[in-house]
Amino acid sequence: MPDPLADIRYELALANRILAHEGVLDAFGHVSVRHPKDPHRYLLSRSRSPELVEPGDISEYNLDSEPVRPLKLPPYSERVIHGEIFKARPDVMAVVHHHAAAFMPFVVAGVDYVPVFHLGATGGVKPPFWDQRDEFGDTNLLVVKPQEGASLARALGRHWMVLMRRHGVTVAGTSIRDVVFRSYFSARNAEFQTAAAAFGTVGPLSAGEAAQAALIGTKTTGQGRAWELWTARLAKAGGTPPSGGKSARPAAKSKRGKTRKKR
Repeated sequence: MPDPLADIRYELALANRILAHEGVLDAFGHVSVRHPKDPHRYLLSRSRSPELVEPGDISEYNLDSEPVRPLKLPPYSERVIHGEIFKARPDVMAVVHHHAAAFMPFVVAGVDYVPVFHLGATGGVKPPFWDQRDEFGDTNLLVVKPQEGASLARALGRHWMVLMRRHGVTVAGTSIRDVVFRSYFSARNAEFQTAAAAFGTVGPLSAGEAAQAALIGTKTTGQGRAWELWTARLAKAGGTPPSGGKSARPAAKSKRGKTRKKR
């Protein structure tokens, strides 16, 4: 029987792999999407490095970040980031949490992000910071409690990105492709801003420029062009996820110790 969610699961797996291939995600970080038919649920992979995520790894959660069905493999410990943002922001359809190297100097030093080129406006103008220590004291910096996720969602507010002190970044979007676009180009902007600061001067976009440039991802063909390129680059590297519904499993070993494919 066809799975009505097959397409969205595949696109979510593809988004994980694209952001890993483009250097935004590494062994850690995750991407989620709101359930297309039930706004009180969302889809998220099991705990797995983004570059390896397959459609069969993806499960459904309610907005309290509890699995809708029993899980066979461990979930991400920080899934409350996604659940609490979806709960607080009905307009958000996808979420990315990452620790891109380009952003780490910002979240360590507490330096404001500002758009310094047109596509950087998709990250917003001076998005807010969230410091877990302020409300919860000393932690291991993982966002694992519902109240921690809710606090992060409050800091995000009506913005599309929130910088997490000494941790990373969380990005919201109106679709999977939108949140990937925002995540990628805000990371590039962070690179350019850091490089410009080395010259001693950063000349950000004006408020009017930023407001108009922020629409490039949704009001032009730019988002589709970028997605097509990232998908092609991933395919060229041999990283496209399998289309099947089940996660790949290791090959079984024969009695002689040699591997054989499962049939």
